[in-house]
Amino acid sequence: MHALARRLLRQAEILTALGLVFVAGWAFVIWMTADMSHPAVRLAMPLDAAWSPATAAAVVVMWGGMMVAMMLPSAAPMILTFDALERRNAPAGRATPRSLAFAGAYLLVWIGFSALAAGAQWALQAGGMLTPMIVSRSEALTAGLLILAGLYQLTPLKQACLKYCRTPEGFLLAEWRDGTGGAFAMGLRHGLYCAGCCWALMLLLFVAGVMNPVWIAFLTVAVALEKWPQLPTWLTWVYSAALLAAGAAIAF
Repeated sequence: MHALARRLLRQAEILTALGLVFVAGWAFVIWMTADMSHPAVRLAMPLDAAWSPATAAAVVVMWGGMMVAMMLPSAAPMILTFDALERRNAPAGRATPRSLAFAGAYLLVWIGFSALAAGAQWALQAGGMLTPMIVSRSEALTAGLLILAGLYQLTPLKQACLKYCRTPEGFLLAEWRDGTGGAFAMGLRHGLYCAGCCWALMLLLFVAGVMNPVWIAFLTVAVALEKWPQLPTWLTWVYSAALLAAGAAIAF
């Protein structure tokens, strides 16, 4: 009974910590979308491709905040499962640093993705394909992103990455490494699987607006649902059909 109580308390602590980071991420997103006149927000929304280093850093931070808000909910089951295994096997006092290393490495992958997304934003702005609100002004770009995301849903790479994201126990048993360094390596690997699963959906932020909180919330729910292990696999096909139909409607 005491062991069960300790385990439940630990899960509550982890969920509280993840919840605070999640709330902070969404508070950041809502603040940016609600106060676009703020100098820091304006810095992250350049009107053209003449970016200063400060502008580039601000854009990466903007994307990073969004990635934390969008990806942390679907990562919670993996982080909880990893922490439970470490609590069972690690020496006293070692589980918490290892769990932090795992979660930190996972988020580091999405910070890297944020830098790549910022680069994509710069390239699209240089090509005149984005509005000042960071929304596609090109039907070809919009249709292309929708069709790309729809086709990627059907690829073996997408399905392989999704399998590891849906099954925490299977991933951890296959990829287990001891120690804090091992935890960090596993967190990186899990982050890469999740990025491999979701990168095309994340690019859809350019379709309805990087600064559109409703669209951000919609994609957050879509990603979380797709990773839910009890959800039928045909949901991926539904996603694909809807994206392809939307892209075709715009293209033709």
